[in-house]
Amino acid sequence: MRKHAIIGNMPELPYSVEEAINGLRINIGFLGNDIKKIMIISTMPDEGKSFVAIQLWRQMAESGTPTILVDADLRKSVTTEKYGIRLENGKIYGTSYYLANNFSLEEAILHTDWECGDILPNTKNVINPSRLIEGERFDNMLNNLAERYRYVFIDTPPLNMVSDGERIGNRCDGAILVVRGGATSKSMVRNSIQQLKRAGCPLLGIVLNRVEGARSGYYYKKYGGKYYGKYGSKYYSDKYYYKK
Repeated sequence: MRKHAIIGNMPELPYSVEEAINGLRINIGFLGNDIKKIMIISTMPDEGKSFVAIQLWRQMAESGTPTILVDADLRKSVTTEKYGIRLENGKIYGTSYYLANNFSLEEAILHTDWECGDILPNTKNVINPSRLIEGERFDNMLNNLAERYRYVFIDTPPLNMVSDGERIGNRCDGAILVVRGGATSKSMVRNSIQQLKRAGCPLLGIVLNRVEGARSGYYYKKYGGKYYGKYGSKYYSDKYYYKK
């Protein structure tokens, strides 16, 4: 039986922010058919990666592209609470529960009001999820989902906090790095790029997020961003905030 999730708190975004996310969605479509498992990550907490992940997932689903959002922040996830994700009846068995138990993936996946959008939230945080992330079950889960969906977006912990992101990146086809404009230092961004390279996870693009004063309106100031290019060589152009 398909479990239907209610997302009770999905904010309506101003046009400028909606278009910024839409531009990111379109750029991802240019990456090719081999790019399916995409990690959404940041350097530090509070850079807006989870916001970018869920809004990108929503737009992909609305466009008719089969997409699933996997909450792989097993230590400190707040997505379920923040977005009011719940079931009409029954209990949500999230990512960590699935990985730690003999449990069907189909039972863990939640379907939503967006016909092409499914989610796998995390409802039970774990102090040390390294064994779950490094285990074969996690690898098999991502590969299984990549066969079912066009895109698998994985929301992961920040790179500078724990090593989970590198471990997850090793299983992904690429990463989108969310950077908080005017807050995250150049050296930290460079270090995150090096960490992704070390993990063997190609950097697909960077979202410059929370650009203060770029446009009027609360959400644009807090969440608005711009997508820069497709490959690393474009990240350090004259227009890029973190030019070397």
